[in-house]
Amino acid sequence: MRLILIALAVSLVLSLVGTPLVIRFFRARELGQLIRDDGPQSHQTKRGTPTMGGAAIIIAAVIAYTVAVLVAGRLDSAGGLLAMGTFAGMGTVGFLDDLIKLRNQRNLGLTKTAKFGGQALVAIAFAFGAQYVAETSTQLSFIGPLSLDFGPVLFPVFCFVILSATSNAVNLTDGLDGLAAGVSAMVFGAYTIIAFWIFRHQLDYTTEAWIHADTLAIAAASAMGATLGFLWWNAHPAKIFMGDTGSLAIGGMLAALSVLTETELLLIIIGGLFVAETVSVILQIAFFRLGGGRRLFKMAPFHHHFEQVGWHENQVIVRFWIIGGLCTAFGLGLFYAEYLARAGSG
Repeated sequence: MRLILIALAVSLVLSLVGTPLVIRFFRARELGQLIRDDGPQSHQTKRGTPTMGGAAIIIAAVIAYTVAVLVAGRLDSAGGLLAMGTFAGMGTVGFLDDLIKLRNQRNLGLTKTAKFGGQALVAIAFAFGAQYVAETSTQLSFIGPLSLDFGPVLFPVFCFVILSATSNAVNLTDGLDGLAAGVSAMVFGAYTIIAFWIFRHQLDYTTEAWIHADTLAIAAASAMGATLGFLWWNAHPAKIFMGDTGSLAIGGMLAALSVLTETELLLIIIGGLFVAETVSVILQIAFFRLGGGRRLFKMAPFHHHFEQVGWHENQVIVRFWIIGGLCTAFGLGLFYAEYLARAGSG
């Protein structure tokens, strides 16, 4: 617990202090956010706000994690290294996407092929490490394994699907000041508790993955602190945006934590707001194509729909934070209930 608190405190302070430095650095180089013309007109005032702030989150979290594991003498723990490596790897893909957008001064960065290719490379590296180094189960899991086993061949494909889906879900949610950062901090907090609980009680589903759970808790706490520190500057009106650099990194990290703690399906509940945002986009596209050009929402993702019907941006953000918090609490409740059921049957 002491190391988790160290990681949380260090990342929080580094992010609080470091984000203004990143803001000044990007402003000096005129690396400002481009705003899509078909988005809410109220957002046009945000044009030019520094972006790629996810770099501050990643740097703060990586430094804090390194400090904590150095204190613990656990630099060789595969679980934490895999989680942080995925965090940085997915962030690199997002950084390249953001950089191309800014250099070309248009809302098109990496091509879809290049973006998914980068995510696939990170996913394959993660899958190999998870399976052969951290000895994570290749079975689909809710809280512990289900009967569906992907095996060594399909497991990398599964890792790619969950990493890309989660990172893109966070990316879709990152449309209002502080929305994605606030919900992400809650989900990272949930995984800090889950990983610590797995290690503390040595929950052994199909492997000895619990051995790495202490560094997973440290990694999740590092990411939570860094995200909260960034939120201080990202809250409305935002002084900086996380960009794809932050959203892809956060999504990749959450997916990695779910795989390494063998709770992939539980992530759907804990990150329920991210799922809802993604589903709103899918429904909007399907309704538009099948309904002869009609729209289900005034704008998707559906946080913009509520802006269009008259909610102030702050109203949308706070109410969506509440929904995200309820999803997180419900997911933690299910995790604890399943633990009690397993302990009782054992």
